Amino acid sequence: MCRNIRTLFNFDPPATEEEIHAASLQYVRKITGFNKPSKVNEEAFIRAVNEIATVSRELLNTLETSTEPRNREVEAERARTRAAKRYGTN
Repeated sequence: MCRNIRTLFNFDPPATEEEIHAASLQYVRKITGFNKPSKVNEEAFIRAVNEIATVSRELLNTLETSTEPRNREVEAERARTRAAKRYGTN
């Protein structure tokens, strides 16, 4: 359920609004157990996603590091390699 929650800090280019929102949505889905909330819970669900996205954006903007930014393509290849080892696929 949380496949879209990825490390978003220290990438070049920085995380997009869509990436932050996707991670926030997956987080709220995970902790609530709802893939899609009922109508009665929809407002609270959406508000939580938006608030978590705002806080996450602020956190990412204030964190500091002395390391070089990571390359998205290199990280994606590393993830594919780990998946191949883990699941025995090519």
